[in-house]
Amino acid sequence: MSLRFQAISNLTNEPEGTLGVHSQKITAIFGENVFTLKTARQFLSDEGYKSLVASIKNGKKIDRTVASQIANGIKAWAESKGVTHFTHWFQPLTGTTAEKHDSFFTIKSDGTAIEEFDGSALIQQEPDASSFPNGGLRATFEARGYTAWDPSSPAFIMEIGNGKTLCIPTIFISYTGESLDYKAPLLKALESLNESAVAVCNYFDRNITRVTATLGWEQEYFVIDESLANARPDIVQCGRTVFGAAPAKGQQLEDHYFGSIPERVYAFMRDFETECYKLGIPLKTRHNEVAPSQFEVAPIFEEVSVAVDHNSLLMDIMDRVARRHKLRVLLHEKPFAGINGSGKHNNWSMATDTGVNLLSPGKTPKTNLMFLTFFVNTIKAVHDYADVLRSAIASAGNDHRLGANEAPPAIISVFVGQYLSKVLNEIEQRVGDKFDEQDEAILKLDIHRSIPELLLDNTDRNRTSPFAFTGNKFEFRAVGSTANCASPMTVLNVIMAETLKQFKNEVDGLIAKGEKKEIAIMQVIQKYIVDSKKVLFEGDGYSEAWHKEAEKRGLPNIPTTPLALDAMISDKAKKLFESNRVYTHVELEARHEIELEKYIKKVQIEARVMGDLALNHVIPAAIAYQNDLLANINSFKSAGSPESAYKAQLAILTDVSKHIQAVYEKVDALVEARKIANAIENTRTKAIAYCSQVKEKFFDDIRYHVDKLEHLVNDEDWTLPKYREMLLLR
Repeated sequence: MSLRFQAISNLTNEPEGTLGVHSQKITAIFGENVFTLKTARQFLSDEGYKSLVASIKNGKKIDRTVASQIANGIKAWAESKGVTHFTHWFQPLTGTTAEKHDSFFTIKSDGTAIEEFDGSALIQQEPDASSFPNGGLRATFEARGYTAWDPSSPAFIMEIGNGKTLCIPTIFISYTGESLDYKAPLLKALESLNESAVAVCNYFDRNITRVTATLGWEQEYFVIDESLANARPDIVQCGRTVFGAAPAKGQQLEDHYFGSIPERVYAFMRDFETECYKLGIPLKTRHNEVAPSQFEVAPIFEEVSVAVDHNSLLMDIMDRVARRHKLRVLLHEKPFAGINGSGKHNNWSMATDTGVNLLSPGKTPKTNLMFLTFFVNTIKAVHDYADVLRSAIASAGNDHRLGANEAPPAIISVFVGQYLSKVLNEIEQRVGDKFDEQDEAILKLDIHRSIPELLLDNTDRNRTSPFAFTGNKFEFRAVGSTANCASPMTVLNVIMAETLKQFKNEVDGLIAKGEKKEIAIMQVIQKYIVDSKKVLFEGDGYSEAWHKEAEKRGLPNIPTTPLALDAMISDKAKKLFESNRVYTHVELEARHEIELEKYIKKVQIEARVMGDLALNHVIPAAIAYQNDLLANINSFKSAGSPESAYKAQLAILTDVSKHIQAVYEKVDALVEARKIANAIENTRTKAIAYCSQVKEKFFDDIRYHVDKLEHLVNDEDWTLPKYREMLLLR
C-alpha cells in the first residue's frame, strides 16, 4: 500500500478528540509565563524596577550594575517556575526565530556547583554571525556577532514538552555593528517615527511627548493531516504543492468561510491558543477562511515591536502544537493552486501617550484636523515610496499569491472608501491656491461634520486593495503569510517618519512667512492630496482596466521579486533609510543580496523537487497505467475484437503517452536551465534567470502535463495525495 492510501486509512481510523483541552478562563492564565512589569515589581529592587520601566517607556540605557540586579530577579522568577536554561531569542534574516540554550548551572573555581545568571549574560551573548544570512557582511572566518537585550519586549518562558526555557528577546548585530536581524532596524524606524510624529502632534497638543505605532496582524494558514502531508515530498520540502489537479469541489460554493470549525482543528486551535495566552499573546478571533482547510487567527492590537515578537512566536507555537495533534500547519502564501492563498494583513496605526489614535477622527475640530494631517501624510508616504513598500513584501511565495484569489495585486495603491474620497476631493478643489482666513469652514475646523466619529459604517472593505483604510487604521493586505511583520513595518514606519518631517518643514516655512498655523496646515494638506491622488484607487484591483490605468498614472507594477527588490538599493531608498538612521548603505546592499539569495534557493529547491516528483512518482505511475492499457488493448486484439471495441483505451493511451513524453522532456530542459542559471555569478542576474528561465518558463508548463496525468491515471496507481484528500478529508 502506498503512503497515500496508508495516510487515508490512518485518517479514517483517527480517534475523535485527538487531544483533550481543558476549559479555563483566559484571564487566569494570560501572561503567566511572561516577566511583566507587575511580575518585575515583585522580583526586582526599587532601583532595578525603576531602571527597567525607564528603559521600556523612554528608551533609557540600563546600567550594567543594575542589569545584574534585574538578571537575578528574572532568574529567581524563572526558577520558581522550574526553568533551568536561558537563551537569547532573536530573529535572524532566515525568516524564523533563533535560540542557543545555556544552563544557569556553572562551577566556581573551588569546584562549587551553583545556579547563576548575571547582568552580562542578560545583556549580551555571542552566537556565530557567519552561519546566518549576512549578505557578505561577515566572512566565514569572521564568526563574531552579538545578541543584545531588548528591554522593550518582555522576557518569557517557553514550555516545550516537560522542558522550560527562559527566553530573552534581543537584537542581533555583527561584530562591526551592522544589523543582522529584523528587529534592530524596526526599533530604529519606530524611534524615527516617534520623533517626527511628536513634532507634528505638538501643533495640536503640547502634552504629547511620545507616539508609538500599533499593529494588529491577521495570520492566515492551512491545516492538513500529518500523514497526508508526509506523503507529499513537495509539502515537506517546499511548504507547498508544486503539482496537484483541482478537485471538483474547491471554494466555489463559498461554504467554508466562517463555517463551523472542524472538531479536530478546533482542538488544535484551543491548544495553541492556550500556549499563546500563557505567553501574553492577546489572541482575539479564530475562524474558517475562504479556501477549504484554511483558517485565520488574529490578536488585539499591540505596540509594533511586541506585536512582531508575538507573531513570530505564534508561528513557532502553531507548528509545534499541530504536530501534537498529528496535523501540519502550512504557512506558505500559496500552498494549493486555484484557491485562496494566505496573507498576513498588517493593521497599522499610531497612538499618542495621551491615549489618542492618530488615525481615528475625534469629537472636536482640533482632533479632526490632527486626524486629517496623519491620514493624508500616510497616503503621501505610500505614494512617494510605493516601490520601497513593495520591496518589503517581496518573496518567492508571495509572487504566487499577489493578484490572485482575493489577494491584492503587486500594484501598490490606497483605498480610503467613497466617503473619505469625497472629503479629500472637497479639500483639493477649494477655490484658490490658498485657504482664505475668512473661510469659515477652515477657521472653525469643523471637519467632524464631514468626517463622522464612527467611520466603520462609512468605509467599505476592498479585498483587492493592498493598502486600505478601514475605519481607524490602515490595513496593509499585501504582506505574505510567512513574512516577518518587522520587514513591512520597518518600511512603513520609516516612510511615515520621513513624510512627517517634510510636512513639518513645509508648515513651518509657511508659518515663518506669517501664515496662521491652521491655515498653513490645511495648505500643505491640500498640496499633499494633489501630489498623491494618483495612488488612490477605489475599484477592482484585479481588473485589466486597473492595470492599464495604473500604468497611465505611472504607478509601479512589479510582479516578480528579483526586480521588486531593486527598490531597496535605489538612491531614494538609501537616502530615506540613512537620513532616518535605520540602515546604512552597506546594510541595504547586504539585505538586497540576502533576499536575492533566498529567492534563488527557494526556486531552486522547488525546481529540484519538481524533477524528483516527476521522475520518481508521476512518470512511474503513468507508465504502470500505460502498461495496463496496453495489456487490455492486446487482450482485445488477441480475441480478434474490432478496433472500435478498444477505441477509448487507445485514445487514453495516446493522451497518457503524450503527457509522459512532455513531462520527461520538460523536466530534462528544466535541469539544463537550472545548470545555466547556477553558473551565473552575479546574484541579481542569477535571480532574474531563475525567475524567467526556470520558474516562469517551466513550472506551470510541467504542472499542466502532470495535472493532466493525475486526471487520466488509475487512482490506485497515483502515489501522491490529491487535493480532494488534503483539503477535504478531516
